[in-house]
Amino acid sequence: MIIRNAKVYTPQHTFSVQDLVIRNGRIVPHAMAEPGEQVIDADGLYALPGLVDIHFHGAVGHDFCDADPEGLQAIADFEASKGVLAICPATMTFSEEILNGIMDVAAAHKNERGADLVGINMEGPYISPKKVGAQNPKYVMAADAGMFRRLNERSGGLIKLVDVAPEEPGNMDFIKECSKEVCISIAHTCTDYDTAKAAFAAGANHMTHLYNAMPGINHRDPGPIIAALEDGAMVELITDGVHIHPAVVRFTFNTFGDDHVVLIADSMMACGLPDGAYSLGGQAVTVRGPRATLTEHPDTIAGSATCLYDCMRHAVLQMGVPLESAVRAASENPARCIGIEADYGSLAEGRIGNVILADADLNIRTVIRHGEVLEG
Repeated sequence: MIIRNAKVYTPQHTFSVQDLVIRNGRIVPHAMAEPGEQVIDADGLYALPGLVDIHFHGAVGHDFCDADPEGLQAIADFEASKGVLAICPATMTFSEEILNGIMDVAAAHKNERGADLVGINMEGPYISPKKVGAQNPKYVMAADAGMFRRLNERSGGLIKLVDVAPEEPGNMDFIKECSKEVCISIAHTCTDYDTAKAAFAAGANHMTHLYNAMPGINHRDPGPIIAALEDGAMVELITDGVHIHPAVVRFTFNTFGDDHVVLIADSMMACGLPDGAYSLGGQAVTVRGPRATLTEHPDTIAGSATCLYDCMRHAVLQMGVPLESAVRAASENPARCIGIEADYGSLAEGRIGNVILADADLNIRTVIRHGEVLEG
């Protein structure tokens, strides 16, 4: 396949009008068209790398934690249709027994048409009981290296992120022991600045949905956000227009830098569906517009109802984030966080041929997966 005259997002994080050549599913150096090869005229269109979502829960009526093979495929198909071509869905706070079934389904997944399952984000259960958010407090527990390793083996080595509240008893030891095996993210936490600094020194290097389910910034009590800034952590942002004010989104890009921000959807099963009653982690959720909240606690946000591509688009068109920065935060940065940057998140030579063709308003015109146009 050859994509002609596109405004290509380059590995230098700029746009350049050029051709893209994909052969055998990979991006290759510029070459002449071969007889019978598909040629796409993308004049006036952006060519963006397929997005990488490392934190979301579900879509189109399915949740990753349902441990349902057909549901997982439906999620992968939907995400691919929205330009999200590599997925690392998140578990919720559950017991090891329940998590076992989720790992089994992930390990057995044989995707052939949707987004590639490139990892699992273990969001629970090693979190603070005081910052459970939409998680189920019944299953909150101390971090357990043996449990993590059993689950990871069961998944076929798919666990790429483990979320931890470092202030909870025993959790700092987990960070020290496991940080060379998996990316450790500070999450659902009451940690103070000093404890967060100690966690980063112990090996944590990531922050889950920054600002949400954690202490904020105070001039006499700086908290974990300032610790993350000082220690160069990667920080997740949900730019659905519900979780974070646009000014704070701009502040985060400006202070952390677009090489340290990771856009995530944190979407739940209502993504792609109309308003109504849904569930997340076994708890009832009500969705109205882009806002998803626990039905019994309507002040508690329960993930989002927006896919990653629309979060990225919203960041650019409604929040004033430069397109180059937003694309980097939704593709290259998340791929690098979970160690898949050799294949995903970029249009550099040698990468998998995952491409989004979008117009000037960032409406998706064509999605190309592994060098083939996605139909429907």
